[in-house]
Amino acid sequence: MLQVLSSVSSLLPGLWRYRWQGLAATVATGVVGAAIVTLMPNRYEASARVYVDTQSILKPLMQGLAVQPNLDQQVQMMARTLINRPNVERVVRMADLDLRAKSPQERERIVDMLVKEIQVKPAGGQNLYSISYKGDTTDSAQKVVQSLLSIFVESNLGDKRRDAEQAKRFIDEQLAIYEKKLLEAEAALKEFKVRNIAVMPNLAQDYVARSGDLQKEGDSARLEMRQLENSREALRRQLAEEQPSFVGSDGTSGGVRVPTETEQRLEAARKRLDDLVVRYTDVHPDVVHARTTVAELQGQRDVERKREAETGQRANGASVLIPNKVYQDLKVALADVESKLASARARVAESERRLVVAREAAQTVPKVEAEYLQLTRDYEVNKKSYEQLLTRRESAQISGSMDASGASELRVVDPPRVSPMPSSPNKPILLVAVLLVSLAAGLATAVLRAQATAAFFDVRSLRTRLGAPVLGAVSMVLDGEAMKRRRDDVIAFSASVGAYTLLLVGLAAWLMIRSLAG
Repeated sequence: MLQVLSSVSSLLPGLWRYRWQGLAATVATGVVGAAIVTLMPNRYEASARVYVDTQSILKPLMQGLAVQPNLDQQVQMMARTLINRPNVERVVRMADLDLRAKSPQERERIVDMLVKEIQVKPAGGQNLYSISYKGDTTDSAQKVVQSLLSIFVESNLGDKRRDAEQAKRFIDEQLAIYEKKLLEAEAALKEFKVRNIAVMPNLAQDYVARSGDLQKEGDSARLEMRQLENSREALRRQLAEEQPSFVGSDGTSGGVRVPTETEQRLEAARKRLDDLVVRYTDVHPDVVHARTTVAELQGQRDVERKREAETGQRANGASVLIPNKVYQDLKVALADVESKLASARARVAESERRLVVAREAAQTVPKVEAEYLQLTRDYEVNKKSYEQLLTRRESAQISGSMDASGASELRVVDPPRVSPMPSSPNKPILLVAVLLVSLAAGLATAVLRAQATAAFFDVRSLRTRLGAPVLGAVSMVLDGEAMKRRRDDVIAFSASVGAYTLLLVGLAAWLMIRSLAG
């Protein structure tokens, strides 16, 4: 820091020595800069605030089907939509700017300039935008903005009508597409149900658990069948050890007609059938099997009786057999066990058949169910999209009716207005900048002038420059006349700098007052 201060202080004598050259450079720079700033043309900004519904009729209807743009993208789209070349060409004619053009090239240049300088910016609220333009005069700026708004308002109704027609046409096309998809989905679902009519009622069942239940039921039926087979074998062994009957005396008194084996089996089958009818319905496999057994035994009995009548083996005087009660009971029990065994076998066969069906269904039903769910899902999606499009078409018609009744997508919130003060350039600020730049130019001139000469103003700079020891320094003593001349020179220099500064500041103030006065 001390070194910097020392370097600056070493420059001060040179600056003072060449102060008048520096002041001349300052004044020259200031005069040129002030002239340039004063001659710069003023630009006046006209602006208007409008409400523009950036959500076109097509966009809310298609909400959820497309990516929505952010605010910056909306502003860019607004600028491209509203400030297009045909509109700007109409603005040039309406604002009489084409009168300035002496050739088609100049007219194109004016159009290009307007396209670049007309600005569309957000105005601090949703769908509020500021439209601004900077012109050479207040009238031209206001005419440009006013003409642009007029064009927007005039074309708004036609644009809305085109948007409504475009939206309706788009929705009608989508409706036709989704109606076709919906009919195809309905046909596919119907064809699937017809093709899988046997499986459809059982889609909701759990065939894995059903297979387990049928397996347990089959195991129980097989266990019962094995028990009945064991009982049958035991009864057969007991029958083999007993005599069917005993021979009695001649004559019929005291004689008993012995039932044949077929008649005994028929009686047991009838008892079995009566017992099953009480417990089950007529379509139960056990009941059906028991009825079949009774019918077969009845037919066999009728055949035996017919044969007996033809041979006459039961004539008067023949020996009469006395039945063995134990044997008869064992025969009845055996017939009952065989009937139950037949029913158990039928149940085992039925359970095995149902188990096979359940296992096949456990493999096929999930595939059928998955296909059914996919078809149903496709149908529901197409149906939902179709219904949404129907609703949106109604919304489009309502929106069109609202537009016809006066609802607008573009409304002027603040009409075009122009500030009496130029928006650019800011000449007072530029004059202050000219003042600072001219002072810097004067300082630079004095420093460069001092550096260009071989004069030394203190012992330290002499020692530094020559690199030799300095033995001493001789001070100059000024007399009264010299002191008076130096004082007058300081006063003259200070007055010159002050006058120059006041001149530029006064010019800046005058320009500001002139701008405020309009």
